[in-house]
Amino acid sequence: MDMVGEGFLTTLKKSLSEGKVTQQQIENACRLILEAKYKLGLFDNPYKYCDENRAKTEVFTDANRKEARQIAADCFVLLKNQNNTLPLKKSGTIAVVGPLADSKENMPGTWSVAANFSKATSVLTGLKEVIGDKAKILYAKGSNLDADAAFEERATMFGKSIKRDNRPAADIIAEAVSIANQSDVIVAALGEAAEMTGEASSRTNLDIPEVQKDLLKALLKTSKPVVLVLFTGRPLTIKWENDNVPAILNVWFGGSEAGYAVADVLFGDVNPSGKLTTTWPQNVGQVPLYYNYKMTGRPLPEGKWFQKFRSNYLDVSNDPVYPFGYGLSYTSFSYSDIKLSSSSLKGNQTLTASITVTNTGSKDGKEIIQLYMRDVIGTNSRPVKELKGFQKIELKTGESKTVSFNITTADLKYYNTDLKYDWEPGEFHIMIGGNSKDVKLAKVNWAK
Repeated sequence: MDMVGEGFLTTLKKSLSEGKVTQQQIENACRLILEAKYKLGLFDNPYKYCDENRAKTEVFTDANRKEARQIAADCFVLLKNQNNTLPLKKSGTIAVVGPLADSKENMPGTWSVAANFSKATSVLTGLKEVIGDKAKILYAKGSNLDADAAFEERATMFGKSIKRDNRPAADIIAEAVSIANQSDVIVAALGEAAEMTGEASSRTNLDIPEVQKDLLKALLKTSKPVVLVLFTGRPLTIKWENDNVPAILNVWFGGSEAGYAVADVLFGDVNPSGKLTTTWPQNVGQVPLYYNYKMTGRPLPEGKWFQKFRSNYLDVSNDPVYPFGYGLSYTSFSYSDIKLSSSSLKGNQTLTASITVTNTGSKDGKEIIQLYMRDVIGTNSRPVKELKGFQKIELKTGESKTVSFNITTADLKYYNTDLKYDWEPGEFHIMIGGNSKDVKLAKVNWAK
């Protein structure tokens, strides 16, 4: 299948005549597409999914919107929650500020050019409807998306414009600070607009736009608790925010029901359980940064911040702000040591790795238990750890569950320099935990 490259339209015939591709390869590519269409039922009904009457009865139904709301809430990642700032109480006065607080058009994110933005829900609307008359909500925009109007226009294309406020930035911030001073807690909806990430949206600076950071600093000076509701489609460099803001909830772009989902999590109707699928760096100088790196010739010793002639930086540690797989909850979980069915295996035997997880907090919650492995010595250099599996479980307060992973030689295989997909005997590390950094470790020897 060719998407936009137009190779089939413009150069394929020439490539065939020059012997760069064969007729059999073309026919095989065609056959694969036809098979996919056949399995989808498109041979029986070519317009199976293009029924306007079906769309009228199935798009934006109450059941579908309820499901979308739950999916969005399950995806949110709690990055920080100092002194149990969250969940919020459904009482008192809440200040809602930020250029993304009342911007329902940005909730579906990028690649939603055909979405019905009129039916999306902003954070402000979601909070108001979920809380009803139990608390008072005050709103101020606080800042524009960016100081540069041209940049903001590029970042809010396809009907996702954020109504720009042409007053001086200081005046816009002062208005937000005024309502913040009248409130018990501040919810700041900041970060990236929908078209700041995704296709053709590269950035050289991964900070929150400076004008938004100025707003955040002003809000923190009020000494009121601040909750950063962070919109983004990529890892951002938010070390300063992590060091200074009491609570941070990363909400990505949650779709049409994002506003309701944000409210569900902020007020604790849903306990957050999402985990990061990327590593978040301290600054762009650390990029690329990922958990499954290969060991260098002079690795930094464990527990060290800096050592001359080692793989490290002068100005920052090697650590990310948030590791791959990271995500907090309104409760807490403890992990036992790993139990292995055997410490020595041979051939195609199966290894069972088990761990007991306990909800040690005061709320029921869900946790994603992650399995990582390392081939310690290989013909080719192997990553320090690789995600091999995960399981999501739900635990009531005080409850424990034992989670088991069955590991076979299929989990040990990789493509070597001969492009052979195979595994090699030797020592393997089994690691299980709540993220790629905080893991329990066990060792096993596996012979051919």
